[in-house]
Formats: sequence, structure tokens, C-alpha cells
Amino acid sequence: MVVDRDELTANLTRFYDFAGKAVLYVGAGGGQLLHATSGVRNVVAIDANAGSLEGFRKEARSKWAGVPVRFVPHKFESVNLKGDVAYFEFCLHEMTDPKNVLAHARSLAPDIVVIDHLPKSEWIYYGAEEELVLKSTKAVESFGVRRRKKYRAVQKFKDFEEFASRMAGQGDVSQRRVLELKGATNVRIPMDYGLFLL
Repeated sequence: MVVDRDELTANLTRFYDFAGKAVLYVGAGGGQLLHATSGVRNVVAIDANAGSLEGFRKEARSKWAGVPVRFVPHKFESVNLKGDVAYFEFCLHEMTDPKNVLAHARSLAPDIVVIDHLPKSEWIYYGAEEELVLKSTKAVESFGVRRRKKYRAVQKFKDFEEFASRMAGQGDVSQRRVLELKGATNVRIPMDYGLFLL
């Protein structure tokens, strides 16, 4: 994401108090938004893409010193480790069955925190992920939301080429939509996202 990650992190930690919690960090990747400064007791970093955890593993040696971090390169559905909170970071919409994933999360932790894209976000339009986001949002809503907060960030790119490069691999529909901005400079794409406590 080419967004202000500090802003996203600040919104996350204002929304939910991670202090003293054992966190199941789902979609952890490189450890983008959750920081050791949140006061977590320990973290289980879960991501189906083992390679994406390597950046987090390197950072853990210094930025997470004193906080136990365990790395689990598996799909969340196969994980049976307990925690105080299951935290999903911009990944629920990518899961095949988000409703069952949330049910599994509930069996592992009393709290579930989801940060993810919202339907009708312009960013999701260009990524051609409307159906995926709608499906995950419906799953969240049907699960019972205890608290929610909506935000808008802005994805920033110096020009069309940088934007197109970032969106490469999103599929044919996305590529056609991206071409709508061909020749543009100083590209700014609003990204609507929500935080949910289940």
C-alpha cells in the first residue's frame, strides 16, 4: 500500500487496545500495521505465503525485541492456536469463505478485529475486487459487530506508470480500469476501509 501507514496504525490502536493481549495476527505478511509499541504480550504471525513473512521475521529481531513472535506459514483455517484476539489485516476479503474463517477465529479467541476495505471504495474499483469485498463485508455484518469505525485513506502515486505497476497482476478487468488514468500524474485514489470488533 502506498498510503500513510502510520495513520492506519494510529487508527488501529485507537480502535482496539492490544496491550497485554496474545494476538493471532492473520495476514501478517511483513508486519505492516501492528507494532510492538501497541503493548501486545505476544504475537502469532499467520500468513499462507511463507515468503511474505520473511520481512516480518527480520524486523522482529530488532523492532519486536522482548515480544515473543511465532511465525506460522499456513492458511489460517488450519491453525488451532489460542489467543485473546484474532486480528485480520486487509486479508479477509481475499479468503474463499470469510464467514467460516470468522467462525474459526471465534473458536480461537474471544475478540476478533478486522481492518479491511469497504464496498464502493474507489481503490477497490481499480483493483476489481468489488465482489470479494462485498462478500467479506456481508460476513462481518452477519457475524455480529460490537463496534465499528469507517475511515478514508489515500493511495498516492507519482504518475500513471507507478500506479499501473502497483496494480499489475490484478487481472484483466483491473487493467482496463487502470487505463482510464493513462497519462495522469500525481495520482490519488481514495481508499475507504473499516475497523470492526466482533
